[in-house]
Amino acid sequence: MGEKPIRLENNKKSIFMDKVKEILPEGGNLNLCLTCGACSSGCPATGLEDMDPRKFLRMAALGMDEEILSTNWVWMCSMCQRCIYVCPMKIDIPQLVYNARTTWPREERPKGILGSCDMALRNDSTSAMGATPEDFQFVVEDVLEEYQEAQPEFADMQAPIDKEGAEFFLNQNSREPVTEPDELVPLWKILHLAGANWTYGSKGWAGENYCMFLADNDSWEHITRTSAKQADHLGCTTFLNTE
Repeated sequence: MGEKPIRLENNKKSIFMDKVKEILPEGGNLNLCLTCGACSSGCPATGLEDMDPRKFLRMAALGMDEEILSTNWVWMCSMCQRCIYVCPMKIDIPQLVYNARTTWPREERPKGILGSCDMALRNDSTSAMGATPEDFQFVVEDVLEEYQEAQPEFADMQAPIDKEGAEFFLNQNSREPVTEPDELVPLWKILHLAGANWTYGSKGWAGENYCMFLADNDSWEHITRTSAKQADHLGCTTFLNTE
């Protein structure tokens, strides 16, 4: 009689093994992953902290939760989703990264992202730079007047705020009105030449959402809803996200 087969059992509880299985597309099989490296080839965070998407996924699949939950690499992922687009299995690695971020105590998450998120929550601008709706309106009106006078071909150019019935609701990187206001103008010119009917909102005009990158679901939702509610209030039909 032949010897009884040896059964290898792993009783170690793995959070991320379950998460990997949950986000596989219908009919997908993680065992078919050949570690082809397509996910890592276009990843801007590949090589940082001696990590890349392929390695991160395999560590998750192998149940290496302690390593997954402690690596700083999860904060270097830009959530660009390139890895999903090139993956033959369409595995949502950024969702795994997001899940890992949520396990960190909020106060221990990167100070830059944390501070920007908290700043955006302080007023209805949702600006990570802390610019109020009044500050934003002052800068926009001042820069617009300057360019209307300096460049006669754009004397009729507008940069409306809270214009009701505009088709496009435009947001803006919150750094530009504060530190580089001249960078606002090129987009205004494009919209002017295209004859677009657009507006900023005095509320929710800031384009970035650091609370999303912080993996703070409630704050992320608050920032997003502030912008969406203002766009709805003005009757805009299309949201133009510059970020």
